[in-house]
Amino acid sequence: MVKETTRVRIVIGSDHAGFALKQPLLAHLRECGHDVTDVGSFDPAPVDFPDIARALTTAITSGAAQRGVMVCGTGVGASIAANKVRGIRAAVLHDWHCAHQAVEHDDVNVMCIGAQIVGLWLARDLVDAYLAATFSDDPDLRRRVAKLHAMEAP
Repeated sequence: MVKETTRVRIVIGSDHAGFALKQPLLAHLRECGHDVTDVGSFDPAPVDFPDIARALTTAITSGAAQRGVMVCGTGVGASIAANKVRGIRAAVLHDWHCAHQAVEHDDVNVMCIGAQIVGLWLARDLVDAYLAATFSDDPDLRRRVAKLHAMEAP
């Protein structure tokens, strides 16, 4: 269910294609009162998105952050990279409905956004919906996410 957002520990990262959108999103998150850690990139010079995804997902799996926001050109590469990490459920979220339902139904903990796909105003709305959502107590949804966890077992 989408509700008013409480303070969340967030980690944010981008590759060079997402750098220009990440900067105002970072400011927006801080203005909303969230505790935000930026794992790069720190300038528009080329960088490999898997390296940023690794830093971002490490912050989540270590408990330093509750949720992540990864910005790249389309969001697809970031999602693929993040989903390689055990305990991470990443999704490309380019519409408001998916931004909250991904958390409510699938307990997504990394939101991936394509800077070449969405503009700043929409990106802010998407991030707000994602952060305001909580994982449902519905037993069917909980069972399905537990099966996702089981799929990660070696």
